[in-house]
Amino acid sequence: MTNMSNPEPGISKIVINLLKGVVYQEADPALWQHLLTVQTAVSEYVSVLGLFLLLDESEGYAFLKYKEPEGEEEPLPRLVGRRQLSYPVSLLLALFRYRLAEFDASGDDTRLIMSRDDVVDMVSTFLPSGVNEAKFVDKIDAHINKVVELGFIRRLPGKENMIEVKRILKAYINAHWLNEMDQRLKEYKTHLQGENSCDEEEVE
Repeated sequence: MTNMSNPEPGISKIVINLLKGVVYQEADPALWQHLLTVQTAVSEYVSVLGLFLLLDESEGYAFLKYKEPEGEEEPLPRLVGRRQLSYPVSLLLALFRYRLAEFDASGDDTRLIMSRDDVVDMVSTFLPSGVNEAKFVDKIDAHINKVVELGFIRRLPGKENMIEVKRILKAYINAHWLNEMDQRLKEYKTHLQGENSCDEEEVE
């Protein structure tokens, strides 16, 4: 059991990084290696905050999630509130997750790279483009930037129109959610037809 008044050396730096966001192996190999050696202590340390450590060693990422209360357990206030996503950003996340599942099934590579044009084509089925294609592409770019800020994709250095879908998206959008994908896409199409104008999703 971790001694909270005298924790493992260096554990504070790891916890602070985890509280700030996702820790990636490729971004800081030394920190990642240290995390692997003290992950049990980190899990115990953050549990008092109502959080648990989600670490995927094969994919090379780790982050903290809110621990849902069990039984009669009193829920703790969330350290990080849920974020409301706009319909276009929610749609992009769904389509990226769907594309990642198809990519994994093909077994061709380990990194899903898409061009901005690919993304625009993917989204255009569900979003009205209007008469000005340039403005439509600019809007899609703005939504892509929001997903970049959320940490689920990244623009390749020196190739701003090329986008890598990060595999951590699988951890946020799970198999259950994916199984409901077809229904969600139907709902998105309904949204496009104006029958549902206030659809929103939440992520932690």
